[in-house]
Amino acid sequence: MELPTGAEKVVAVRRMFDAIAPRYDLVNRIMTGRLDTRWRRRAVDALALPAGSRVLDLAAGTGDFCRLLARGRHRPVGVDFSAGMLAAARTAAPLVQADILRLPVADGRADGATCGFALRNLVDLDAFFAELARVVRPGGRIALLEVATPPNPLLRWGHAVYFGRVVPVLGGLLSDPAAYRYLPRSVAYLPEPPRLLAMLACAGFADAERHLLSGGISQLLLATRDGG
Repeated sequence: MELPTGAEKVVAVRRMFDAIAPRYDLVNRIMTGRLDTRWRRRAVDALALPAGSRVLDLAAGTGDFCRLLARGRHRPVGVDFSAGMLAAARTAAPLVQADILRLPVADGRADGATCGFALRNLVDLDAFFAELARVVRPGGRIALLEVATPPNPLLRWGHAVYFGRVVPVLGGLLSDPAAYRYLPRSVAYLPEPPRLLAMLACAGFADAERHLLSGGISQLLLATRDGG
């Protein structure tokens, strides 16, 4: 089965996240052995923004990043287009239902932005990076988490087996089977790392850098908005 594209992808992704929202956090913790919480803490720390900074959490889901940002004394605002995810969110931060490719935010109003594991679900990464550059002030910071492929051949093989075979079974038992068949395959949407960094630089994040986490099963993209 081919992966959906364009408008079909938008509809499919929204329906999928609405469906898996009630057990999304549980499945994530089980499938990653709670590594996902460590990755998010690393991302928030790497923002290196002063207390009181206004930080947008894009594709906020159930509010994991918002909670961590609030603990770091930032002022988070979560944005997601899935009503189901926002309904399941566990955060006191303001939440907005909106398309993160067209944010209802004025130019340069955010000091920073986070995004967790959503890049491969977007229909237009160039548009997303341009929108990040629009809403984040010059000198502001972004931290984007996404899945990755380990560079070590043995780890890459083990990860492929786990992500491609075990995750769909676990996800199917605990949540929605179709969603957890899609999510491992959705890695195919991601550009190669040099292309990702080049896209960020072109959008206005010239210092973009990529860090592999936990042996390369996850990646953290960090950058500063040009002009600060």
